[in-house]
Amino acid sequence: MPVSDQSVPHHSYFLSELAGGAGNFGTVLPLLFAVSVSCNMNIGIMLFWAGAWYIITGLYYRIPIPVEPLKAVGAISIAESVTPHLIAASGIVMGVICLCIGFFGWMDRVRQVIPEPVIRGVQLGLALTFMKSAIPGFILPDIPFALISVGIVGVFFLARRWINIPDLSALTIIGSGFFIALLIAGVPTFISIPIPILEIPTPEEFLKATIHFVPPQLPLTLTNAILATSLLAHDLFKREENPDKICKTVGLMSLSASLFGGFPMCHGAGGLAAHYRFGARGGLSLILGGVLLFLIGILCEDPDISGALPVGMFGVLLLVVAVELAKHGLKTDNIIVSGLIAVLAVPFGLAIGFCAGLILAWILLYRKRLLER
Repeated sequence: MPVSDQSVPHHSYFLSELAGGAGNFGTVLPLLFAVSVSCNMNIGIMLFWAGAWYIITGLYYRIPIPVEPLKAVGAISIAESVTPHLIAASGIVMGVICLCIGFFGWMDRVRQVIPEPVIRGVQLGLALTFMKSAIPGFILPDIPFALISVGIVGVFFLARRWINIPDLSALTIIGSGFFIALLIAGVPTFISIPIPILEIPTPEEFLKATIHFVPPQLPLTLTNAILATSLLAHDLFKREENPDKICKTVGLMSLSASLFGGFPMCHGAGGLAAHYRFGARGGLSLILGGVLLFLIGILCEDPDISGALPVGMFGVLLLVVAVELAKHGLKTDNIIVSGLIAVLAVPFGLAIGFCAGLILAWILLYRKRLLER
């Protein structure tokens, strides 16, 4: 008989949390590594801030509420090779906006004007976006290790249907990737992460960031990072996580990391789906994940090791996360609205898909009210 999550024995809890803590690395690591290369940002400092907020978030929420980079900011930064100060300015502006929304309790108003099918559509759109990024960006350039990663996922999937073991596939894939990198580059000499230094962007950089980064990022943050995460937390854990509370921690993460050389961070439904998919059930998973990110950051201060990592592992992990996220997005009660967002997200971006889906949802709601009169 297949084994459910609830039947996993207590003694495997630590391994399950460890595996789940690495479950979202397929999202976090590829984006941060790409930003590091394109924008000349220090990967060690970025991973330090990600790891620190992993640990803080695990202690605060006690369930695996994820920590991940701002995706729209990351995509624009990689495509245009912007300066680190411009990235910092975008994170500071986003942090201040989210703190204001959270402290003034405005997320209830946001939730009232954004129907649930729109949030489910963002989840579906994000799943398709992950698939689009994974295949040409990571899998096709490294088919051999991608196939190995698929085999690891398949072995654990079959094994867990008959044996009470946690899903260690993500941890095994990442561990194998770093093992290969160490074989190629050799064991590094003693290295450490530079001390983060306060960085204040110029007024011109703040203005450019507000115009260039905030419009595509803010809808994603309000829907996927906050409302969709709150909704998925209820789906998976039966926990009511107040969106204003989540909005405050998004603001604190983005602001603190951006001021001291890190990449602006947020939460996200995709990350929550990833942690859960790979076994995370409590805050311990994020604490262990944070420790792993510290270790990876120290190792990756050696450019030979970061350059030798097989990128196929990131692609397969992104695909696994996409499938898990799509399962929850398909719970929508209006497939027309959710489907429109998902379809438009791939060619035009999630911000465009979100706006189109929101307008359609409002039109359908207005039409329904007219018919009920």
